[in-house]
Amino acid sequence: MTATRTGRQRRRQTPPDLPQNEAATLRQRLSRWDLKYSPYLYISPFFLLFLLVGMFPLAYMLIVSLHNWNLLTGAGDWVGFANFSTELKDPLFWNSVRNTFSIFLLSAIPQLIAATTIAAILDRNLRAKTFWRLSVILPYVVTPVAVALIFSNVFSEKYGLANTLLQHFGFNDIMWKTETLPSHLAIATMVNWRWTGYNALILLAAMQAVPRDIYESAAIDGAGAFRRFFSMTLPSIRPTMIFVIVTATVGGMQIFTEAKLLNPSSSVPGGPQRQYQTAVLYLWDLAFNRQNFGRAAAVAWLLFILITAVGTLNFLLSRRIASAGDGRAEKRGRIRQARILAERGAANKAAAALAAEGGASTETSDRTKGVER
Repeated sequence: MTATRTGRQRRRQTPPDLPQNEAATLRQRLSRWDLKYSPYLYISPFFLLFLLVGMFPLAYMLIVSLHNWNLLTGAGDWVGFANFSTELKDPLFWNSVRNTFSIFLLSAIPQLIAATTIAAILDRNLRAKTFWRLSVILPYVVTPVAVALIFSNVFSEKYGLANTLLQHFGFNDIMWKTETLPSHLAIATMVNWRWTGYNALILLAAMQAVPRDIYESAAIDGAGAFRRFFSMTLPSIRPTMIFVIVTATVGGMQIFTEAKLLNPSSSVPGGPQRQYQTAVLYLWDLAFNRQNFGRAAAVAWLLFILITAVGTLNFLLSRRIASAGDGRAEKRGRIRQARILAERGAANKAAAALAAEGGASTETSDRTKGVER
């Protein structure tokens, strides 16, 4: 009777279900809409700004590239993809692409190696950590124009600091602004000086997020500092390393200020023989010196496609290399674990054998004592 009454009371206290066709109240609708649409509202400012300053200029630049567009007269006749075909046949365009890749390789690879090394040093227990980190980021704070002007004087062919030091050690002067490879090295030095500290701090933040317990375990197992860095630190910061590589690729393919101001007195942007004229500098020359906005827009689109392709290739290669490294580390870990288990098994067998031998000897001694008795 008690159980029956309790069940009836529960059924009476439970409110009846609302009919399905009954309309929800305004408050319920607002609550449902808030849960469903408010996240999109919170992130909408970023996408609105991206459409305004990113996608709209890109789409408008495509329209300009399909016309014979002049800087002063504006839009001209429709030419379709004639500007693209003209640029793909122009040797000056391919010269700028080669210069861009050369400067990119000379700047990106040493920059990433130096940034990783500096981050590893700053990750250790140093005195005055804040001072060293601020000193590393100081070159990034300096404006690119000031950096270019300073290094333009440093690499001056007559009275520059670089040639003065070379003369002091008995070497001949280097034509930093006339020859191809020295000019690329000078521009790459500017880029590395400004961006190495920035990338080092990004990598340092990733290194500090790695748990310290794994370092202690590896140190107890006998792993040295270099072994811990290459086998534990680098695989742990893989996503950040990929991000740094991609951003360095995008920035390296858009070098402009350093190449423009290396020799400000030159009448031709990029040197007398265009020996260090980058793709962006060639684009600027087309747009503002030759006043051909249509071809300049075509070069901008070709550069956009090139940057996207190189960035995607770097991303895939970085992931593959990191995955291969993780696979090798995992394989070494399995081998090491199997070795430890084998050693433990051998030790257990030896202990069991010793125990059995000890038991047999005890039994034999007991029998001997019994016979003597």
